Amino acid sequence: MIVCIAEKPSVAKEIAKVLGANGSHDGYMEGNGYQVTWTFGHLCTLKEPHDYTEAWKPWALSRLPMIPQRFGIKLIDNKTYEKQFHTIESLMQKADEIINCGDAGQEGELIQRWVMQKAGAKCPVKRLWVSSLTEEAIREGFKNLKMQDDYQSLYEAGLCRAIGDWLLGMNATRLYTLKYRTERGQVLSIGRVQTPTLALIVNRQMEIQNFTPEQYWVLSTIYRDTLFTLQGNDNEQNAENDKKTSKGRIQNEQDGRKALDSIKDNDFEVTSIAKKNGNETAPRLFDLTSLQVECNKKFSFSADDTLKYIQSLYEKKLTTYPRVDTTFLSEDIYPKCPAILRGLLPYSSLTTPLLEKKLPKSKKVFDNSKVTDHHAIIPTGENPSNGDLTLNEKRVLDLVARHFIAVFYPDCKISTTTVTGKVDATNADDKKTERLTFKATGKQILDPGWRVCFSKWIEVNGSWRQEKKNSIEDDEDDKSTDKKDEDRMLPSFEKGERGPHTPTLAEKWTSPPKPYTEATLLRAMETAGRFVENDELRDALKENGIGRPSTRAAIIETLFKRGYIQKARKSLTATETGINLIALIQEELLKSAELTGQWEKKLRDIEAHKYDAKLFIDELKQMVTQIVQDVLNDKKTAI
Repeated sequence: MIVCIAEKPSVAKEIAKVLGANGSHDGYMEGNGYQVTWTFGHLCTLKEPHDYTEAWKPWALSRLPMIPQRFGIKLIDNKTYEKQFHTIESLMQKADEIINCGDAGQEGELIQRWVMQKAGAKCPVKRLWVSSLTEEAIREGFKNLKMQDDYQSLYEAGLCRAIGDWLLGMNATRLYTLKYRTERGQVLSIGRVQTPTLALIVNRQMEIQNFTPEQYWVLSTIYRDTLFTLQGNDNEQNAENDKKTSKGRIQNEQDGRKALDSIKDNDFEVTSIAKKNGNETAPRLFDLTSLQVECNKKFSFSADDTLKYIQSLYEKKLTTYPRVDTTFLSEDIYPKCPAILRGLLPYSSLTTPLLEKKLPKSKKVFDNSKVTDHHAIIPTGENPSNGDLTLNEKRVLDLVARHFIAVFYPDCKISTTTVTGKVDATNADDKKTERLTFKATGKQILDPGWRVCFSKWIEVNGSWRQEKKNSIEDDEDDKSTDKKDEDRMLPSFEKGERGPHTPTLAEKWTSPPKPYTEATLLRAMETAGRFVENDELRDALKENGIGRPSTRAAIIETLFKRGYIQKARKSLTATETGINLIALIQEELLKSAELTGQWEKKLRDIEAHKYDAKLFIDELKQMVTQIVQDVLNDKKTAI
């Protein structure tokens, strides 16, 4: 008998249907030579300190660091879990072969391996590795089963991650709580990813609180109903004046008033008109983080909510495996794309023009070198049954579908126009004249290209304008690409034309950094705290990001639950407890996103056979030992 073990009952049901295992039993299904059973996510976990020795049961500084000679696992204390495990154990003891059908990722590998170890499985084990739960994908996966040994490094990376979290979390939490707590029962929770994430929020909050706004003035003028903004002056001898108007900013009101008075009676003259045509490529396909970012911007979904919605869509066979960190597709997906597009019936007006000819195959979409275990999140081409999806699931599915369709459309063609003008400025005191330069910029959409997948466009006098939203997400908080790119159109100007204008002087203040939202925090976690907008640079930094795409939402939720952060509308701020905790921690290893990112890089290298798992664990033990010594020697005694 072949025993298949899935991660959830719903997934087991889909697998059993494909295999013909239609007989229902308590805790498994059977038929056609297969028994299909399931876990409920984690059934097993690493042992707690007191499971190793009674000496570690009481919290005491004298017992630290706690470093087991050998780490062990145990069943989670839950009656339902225990009952299901005993069913699994019984099946595996009699099995001729086991097929690991867990989620195709690091955590899924760890969950199933631990269950098999605890059950004492001795027979050969194979691995089902699929990126979607459609019947076709499951059948194809069973035709191409892998040996479990092929995923040994994936398991080792997951095990190192779990051991690392245990070593640091168990020791540092007890250490800081016993050393610094101010009241009985208070627990100061420290985590390998949790603490540097909290530090990002606290550091940003300190930047905001310590920010000193600086006053400045901006001189603008309106010529032919177009706003032009001061850029500087044209005279080389007026270098000192240029300093006063750095980047169009005037440092004091007196200088601003003088500049305003000096130009108000003189004509504005257009000195140059520069037009530059360019292309904008379609947005990339989604990885989990970019989907969470987009859903937070558009719908204010939390990262955890987005993960739940996309996981549900995956289990309903509507999208591919969600816990991914690449925005690319492998080249073997390309031949399947026409069928996926044909299956997207609600979007036939968009897909029909694509299917009339051969689909383009861009390296910006299909690149084997950018795909490891899984490709980007895309639709499967299956359509939901009536009433099968919630409104929020429909919104997420709509985003995934439109991004997939858009990558096969042509680039959006744009024309950027920059009009520069000048005004002679006459100084009333010394009668000297200088020229102040003003600039206005506008953008024209010459051909919307991929943008038709997100909005309706109409042609007006040779250029295209957005008419109205075409997709499901038309709420007032929408921050989509379409809205933020609605740049102004400029009237037609001719070089040398001149005429009256209306100058104005506006008082401005420099702004502090913005608080993190879940969207910007996810990006900061992905890039170890470094702010980057360029997609290629962000890809390069992902290897050193903190946390995994699948765990970042849970980390943010943990910070909420422990009272370290709070939310005001979309903004995330640290509580007094969170601020005090970060102020207390002196060890950079515990709170530095960059250093934690280097640790993440080693875990990725273990998965890729580039780093030794034992060496990683040894380094962790040394680090924890050093942290314990440093804190015990600290003279401070409380937050």
